[in-house]
Amino acid sequence: MSARTPHLTAKLQGFGTTIFAEMSQLAVATNSVNLGQGFPDSDGPREVLDAAIDAINGGLNQYPPGPGMPVLREAISRHQQRFYGLAYDPDTEILVTAGATEALAGALLALLDTGDEVVTLEPMFDSYAPCISMAGAVSKPVTLRPPHYGIDPEALRAAITPKTKLILFNTPHNPTGRVFTREEVQLVADLAIEHDLLVITDEVYEHLVFDGVEHVALASLPGMRERTLVVSSGGKTFNTTGWKIGWMCGPAAVVAAVRTAKQFLTYVNGGPFQPAIAVGLDLPDRFYADLAADLQAKRDRLMPGLLRAGFEVFPTSSTYFVTVDIRPLQPDGDGMAFCRALPHRVGVVAIPTEVLYQNKREGRHLVRFAFCKRLDVLDEAVERLQRLG
Repeated sequence: MSARTPHLTAKLQGFGTTIFAEMSQLAVATNSVNLGQGFPDSDGPREVLDAAIDAINGGLNQYPPGPGMPVLREAISRHQQRFYGLAYDPDTEILVTAGATEALAGALLALLDTGDEVVTLEPMFDSYAPCISMAGAVSKPVTLRPPHYGIDPEALRAAITPKTKLILFNTPHNPTGRVFTREEVQLVADLAIEHDLLVITDEVYEHLVFDGVEHVALASLPGMRERTLVVSSGGKTFNTTGWKIGWMCGPAAVVAAVRTAKQFLTYVNGGPFQPAIAVGLDLPDRFYADLAADLQAKRDRLMPGLLRAGFEVFPTSSTYFVTVDIRPLQPDGDGMAFCRALPHRVGVVAIPTEVLYQNKREGRHLVRFAFCKRLDVLDEAVERLQRLG
């Protein structure tokens, strides 16, 4: 049990500083190769960067409109139609946010009442549980287990109770890299309809999918558009994670409810970056294909090196991440201790996946490495990890 943090609300006791901040600081202090936090080490497409520069030079440096600039909302609408056949009104059904993290926070704060339950999949992105807690609600995790991290239909069904308000569904899934099958997505849809639930889909890795696997948008399934709030962002797709430009798409009434909460968080953000992300969303299909191919090549560079270093390595079909079991190298399976020692031992930073589970024992022996780095950086990390043997 962690020590109580003075002054901190009971809703956030136990969450503390994010592991990403701790590990990034450790990377700097030890001059390590940072395969921890998921951000690329190269810039995005020139067209997108130049559009931001032009917007700054053109004077778009004050508050943008509350819902987001029309040019971006219209581009998001085109994107959803182009890739998923989903039509959203840019004036009433799309809201621009400070990254997907704020979109998720705003949605959870707006839609949940005290005592409501949210069905989640664990491991999960580290903001989910704190935001659910801040809303006074309760996260009910369904555990995904290696090697394939598929959804157990009975476990998912059992997690739904009369108190369930919504399902928070992340696909492609961080940190496992699982892209849920059409059958799994249909299962979520069927249960949402059966129990009259809303679904928030976190799809920030929608274009980072490998091996010819299909990303199925839940909102595109019959009966789901009217009960699904889709969340995504430009950070992962355009290598602009620091810009924090995200969005949500959904039925007008749901978006209006979320806008009420969101306006009291950041209100607005990233004025000159919004038209730049709009340019990115309209880039040709070749850009999106090349993006996925580049990351797939980086995954294929890192994974054999992790195997050679002695880890058990689990397959990943998306995201920036690959998960390993450390027990072949550290039999006690203490992933937190392993990751805290790793920078000092060989100069590499990774993330203990335990922090992304509510049921900590499920992820205790698992560690996540990020491969969204230059090939030479990955090669250096692999060379250093060989010293663990």
